[in-house]
Amino acid sequence: QLVESGGGLVQAGGSLRLSCAASGRTFSTYAMGWFRQAPGKEREFVAAIIWTSSSTYYADSVKGRFTISRDNAKNTVNLQMNSLKPGDTAVYYCGATRSLNYSAHRGYDYWGQGTQVTVSS
Repeated sequence: QLVESGGGLVQAGGSLRLSCAASGRTFSTYAMGWFRQAPGKEREFVAAIIWTSSSTYYADSVKGRFTISRDNAKNTVNLQMNSLKPGDTAVYYCGATRSLNYSAHRGYDYWGQGTQVTVSS
């Protein structure tokens, strides 16, 4: 089970930190990804981290502004979002996949319920 938290309303230029708590099974052999979905749009890749190696991957649109990390002790994956823009407004989802194509949402096996992020101009 994956449970996201940390979403909210923030002004443009502000920051938010999302967390994804994993429970019920071990995700040590998975890659963990963050995706987002705005109304009327397809789910979009944001960032991914390999649990075992901590290698990270980012969409070009968030590179340099967002940072994905993991906390082994708490079994969580975090997404630090800085310099937020109105275009970042979406529901953010955490997922787990064994696929090597981390940016493809259809390859993910587990999803959280999502958390809303709204960036006002």
